[in-house]
Amino acid sequence: MTVSYVERDQADAVTLAFYDRSEARFQALLNIFKVFGHQPEYGTVFTDTIMAILKDGVLDWATKELLILKATQANSCQYCVVQHERVSSMLGISEEKIADLDGDRYRTSPHFSEAERALLDFTVQIGVDANRVPKHLWERLKANWSDAQIVDAAFVITTYIAVSKFGDALGVGLESMFDGVTPVLSVSH
Repeated sequence: MTVSYVERDQADAVTLAFYDRSEARFQALLNIFKVFGHQPEYGTVFTDTIMAILKDGVLDWATKELLILKATQANSCQYCVVQHERVSSMLGISEEKIADLDGDRYRTSPHFSEAERALLDFTVQIGVDANRVPKHLWERLKANWSDAQIVDAAFVITTYIAVSKFGDALGVGLESMFDGVTPVLSVSH
């Protein structure tokens, strides 16, 4: 069982406003946004948050995409993984690098820097137990990243853990433009 999508012809003015912004930014009205048609105030906050994340900031967008893929794959969110593999590819991340995010292959992959490995280990640790980030991981993070970058990473990771749980709990399905797409990363969906 899933919740329904609020289509444009069913949406009120507030919902249409965040649909317009979302569609302008993402070139499509994604199903995750249509679910928020039931709660347009949340939809506006969600859209603003996602738009703030999906761009260069303290961390570059490509690095954020690696964290998003790692966090959402860990939650078996096919919706997130398929979409963010596409975004990652558009940002120039190779299919080989994406594939090496699977499991712990990133730890020995030549496609990742030591700095990226530290952030990916941070992603895994947050997903397992955010209360117990070990001292040695903090040392690796601090050796490679500023506090502002670590805060950025933690926000991206935790936001996308929540996004993956939210979308999967409500049964949000992939848009028809993704019909037939098989994710590079393994997702037990």
